[in-house]
Amino acid sequence: MNEKPLDQPCWEPERYEFRASPPYRFELDRRDFFRALGGGIVILIGAKDAFARQESGGARRPLDHKIPQEIGAWLHVGADGQVTVYTGKVEMGQNIRTSLSQVVAEELRVPLTSIRMVMGDTDQTPFDLGTFGSRTTPTMGLQLRRAASAARDLLIELAAEQWKVDRSRLVAAEGRISDPPTRRVVDYGQLAAGRKLAKAIGDDDPLIPAGEWTVAGKPVPKTDGRDFVTGKHRYTSDLQRPGMLYGKVVRPPAFGATLLSADTRAAKSMPGVAVAVDGDFIGVAAPSEPIAVAAAAAIQAEWKTTLQPSSKELFEYLKKNPVEGHDLERGSEHVAGSIDGGLADAVRRLQCTYTVAYIAHVPLEPRAALAEWADGKLTVWTGTQRPFAVRDELAQAFHLPEGRVRVMVPDTGSAYGGKHTGECAVEAARLARAASRPVKLVWTREEEFTWAYFRPAGVIEISSGVRSNGTLTAWEFHNYNSGAAAIRTPYEVPNQRIQFHPVRSPLRQGSYRGLAATANHFARESHMDELAHLMRMDPLEFRLRNLKDPRLRAVFEAAAKAFGWGRAKSSSGQGFGIAGGVEKGGYVATCAEVLADRAGGEVKVKRLVTAFECGAIVNPDHLRNQIEGAMVMGLGGALFEAIEFSNGRIQNGQLSRYRVPRFSDVPALEVVLIGRKDLPPAGAGETPIVGTAPAVGNAIFAATGVRLRSLPMVPNGLKT
Repeated sequence: MNEKPLDQPCWEPERYEFRASPPYRFELDRRDFFRALGGGIVILIGAKDAFARQESGGARRPLDHKIPQEIGAWLHVGADGQVTVYTGKVEMGQNIRTSLSQVVAEELRVPLTSIRMVMGDTDQTPFDLGTFGSRTTPTMGLQLRRAASAARDLLIELAAEQWKVDRSRLVAAEGRISDPPTRRVVDYGQLAAGRKLAKAIGDDDPLIPAGEWTVAGKPVPKTDGRDFVTGKHRYTSDLQRPGMLYGKVVRPPAFGATLLSADTRAAKSMPGVAVAVDGDFIGVAAPSEPIAVAAAAAIQAEWKTTLQPSSKELFEYLKKNPVEGHDLERGSEHVAGSIDGGLADAVRRLQCTYTVAYIAHVPLEPRAALAEWADGKLTVWTGTQRPFAVRDELAQAFHLPEGRVRVMVPDTGSAYGGKHTGECAVEAARLARAASRPVKLVWTREEEFTWAYFRPAGVIEISSGVRSNGTLTAWEFHNYNSGAAAIRTPYEVPNQRIQFHPVRSPLRQGSYRGLAATANHFARESHMDELAHLMRMDPLEFRLRNLKDPRLRAVFEAAAKAFGWGRAKSSSGQGFGIAGGVEKGGYVATCAEVLADRAGGEVKVKRLVTAFECGAIVNPDHLRNQIEGAMVMGLGGALFEAIEFSNGRIQNGQLSRYRVPRFSDVPALEVVLIGRKDLPPAGAGETPIVGTAPAVGNAIFAATGVRLRSLPMVPNGLKT
């Protein structure tokens, strides 16, 4: 693995309002572990491989040196031949339950149907920082491949010992070991029965090359897919516990409000209602959801609020409110050459400002949690990307040791970076403690819009210079607030100054699909388009002239070929745009076709073509789904999604007022997959979103001559 040493910070320098949880230990007495499993073969991995890169925290910090060198089991082969795989990653609709099962089945040489994946359970799975950053496939996939490979080797060794033959003549396939010369066959389950064996994994354990895959690399259907389309799957909001009550929280009128007083007498008088007041938190638990709503409404609360900025003054506010005394984080500043010298060498110079609004994640499933206290232990079911971090939040909130808190994550209805934190879990646990009963709390859509965090807004300023031959001489890039992800340019520029400037955000903000890569790619690829037109060059030709990276060149060329780049317009108001970039090991290029009516103001995206390369492909169908989903999601932020707020209040916190892409907005989508079996797999959940907004913006300019430098670009139609 290409992981950084434990004494080095290993997460991306995004500054957000919530903070990374401290490192954890995952300790399990081996005798108890084997007793629980009932025998079989267990594979162990060293602790350094359990950690993914963190993208949702605050300042970069070194990991704790006291992390134990051996953590719990990743894989268990049972006496019945069933293979149980344990991972702290969670399934949110990205189909990693399927792809991780595929890579285990590939290396272990078992049928896919024999694998059971246990995910996101802090009592059963090894510690994991969380499911984010497109790290599941390159890190967890690799770890589980190594575990499965080691298990296969151990099973072959057991069979060779049992038959007294050289292991090199034995073959593992379809969950069994065979000896071709004698035609003897033994099932994995028979080898595992009655044994309590463990094997540590070495870094040099060979893996099956992607070119030889027979299970991985194929379009295998989604594991448990039928349960989701038939309604059999139970999300957190569907769960029931004996004696369960329903929770409701009394929300303040604005962000940052503090509670002055609360009259709870009317609510407490209702049959079966329990009331919890804890600092600024007020909530109720009741026998039914309607009663909970009525009880919450009956509480008379008085709040103290403070004057706060509005969305109308947002970008001016961001420039005027830097974080004082901030030390620039690694990756957030890059300087090369001399900007002044580069600008002096340029025949043409350009200076532009681009802005990006706050937007909401709008997950299909709003936050929900079911909390239960029993014998001094707290158990919470909730949809989160970071179950161990939520466990830590709960332990800190209730002054419990981590061993007294268990968090379980049912497969969740999307997150997009928006479910890193555990506020709903803490609220449900507070209500359950007050009521001495299990309590389920499901946020309304309006609560999800208002009290979850947002993708950071930002201001990006770019100054650049170009020679007469179309090559860049200078590139100065300043990002205020939206983040440092993908802030470096992939283009060849001898003189650069690139900086991320933290700002005191007026709204709570955090991770979003692609993080700041959406903002930084929009600004950079829009600016590259502006430079191309300034130099009277074709936008694709201009990019390729300044680009050496062969993988990025390949996706640009593939997208352009599939799109038919360079063809003449067939109608007035038609425009073509192109954009691309690199992020999290993935390479993307998107071409857009739009129709724009300057007189009427209507903009319609007619076609999007995205070429994507992320190394070896584990499941092409699911990768295609990820890319198409990212393209559609990117349309919302490009065209019309924006949070409106004033004085600490969200003004468009309903789907009736917050525009997301509708079926009528979706253009013809085409995906070009570039498989690289010579390269390890990279993640694909985030990077495909980054090309959509700049490609659409560049196409609007080509259609109308109007350059739009703010996201969203046409929330109220095209204004000229």
